[in-house]
Amino acid sequence: MVNEGKSLSEALLSAKAEGRLTVGVYECAKIMNEDPDSVSFCLLATDDFECDIALQIHFTLIQAFCFDNDISIVRVNDLKRLNALVGGKGQLEDAHCVLITNPTEDSWEDPALEKLHLFCEESRSYNEWVPEITLPKR
Repeated sequence: MVNEGKSLSEALLSAKAEGRLTVGVYECAKIMNEDPDSVSFCLLATDDFECDIALQIHFTLIQAFCFDNDISIVRVNDLKRLNALVGGKGQLEDAHCVLITNPTEDSWEDPALEKLHLFCEESRSYNEWVPEITLPKR
């Protein structure tokens, strides 16, 4: 799990630097609706939503959409840490859902993202459809 967590952190930071991150449930749903082929990876943050039935419904729909469109998807168990990675300085984001879009055609593939895709594929072979990844501490 440590390697996957490190790969996820690297992929998030790389995508953030390249402007390939979409943060927030509604913003992610909009991207998925408008251009699902541009989405490479989806993260759902699990720590504060257990009591929020609306968020659970959104997550169920997002998961189904990802499955139908062959988008790799994982759960992250530390919303605060995820916010620190994807948000601006001193800014709190709605990081319950985060999308990483595909790199442009003239750029190199992200090796961290490739490792995550392989991890998801392997997890699915064990019938773990939405694996959970622990983000490393700073």
